Amino acid sequence: MISQKINNLISNHGLDSYLSNSKLMKEGSENTEEIYLAGGCLWGVQEFVRHLLGVIYTEAGRANGTSSSTKSAYDGYAECVRTIFDPNQVTVARLVEYLFEIIEPYSLNKQGPDVGEKYLTGIYSKSEKHLQEAKSWIKSRKDAERIVVEVLPLTNFVVSDLEHQDRLTRYPDDKCHIPETLLHKYKGL
Repeated sequence: MISQKINNLISNHGLDSYLSNSKLMKEGSENTEEIYLAGGCLWGVQEFVRHLLGVIYTEAGRANGTSSSTKSAYDGYAECVRTIFDPNQVTVARLVEYLFEIIEPYSLNKQGPDVGEKYLTGIYSKSEKHLQEAKSWIKSRKDAERIVVEVLPLTNFVVSDLEHQDRLTRYPDDKCHIPETLLHKYKGL
């Protein structure tokens, strides 16, 4: 499995080797799609999402801000995780369902101890089909009217600095808002 190859590269050779070999994300499946998931602090979201069945590659970043740099002041972005996945293994609806396992969907601009506009929850994509599938899944819930997760077209994505990429894989003692048992619920499955 491709994600296992990536995990092994990071574990055995470090992030530099992983990044220089990121071409692995294209191996094994010509049918990949991407979606951007925001669930508060991106460290935990990336660590959780990277272990999901069908997820091939993740990259920490910022969605829908106005800048093209991480060095600028806050510009309306949401911390998010670019998620490349194989739609033959996992659907958008299932990815949204997974996201809802690790977020408080009624909380605006706050997840756990992380507070601020950049910690909002959202689902972003360049694919209208993805956005409709996410909206339909949310609308099907009994609590849909209380949910504040935004579902919007992706207008901008800025890759986070290296220190934030796969942070909890490289520094497992660092903390995030997701309990560790939940954080690794799908690891190794």
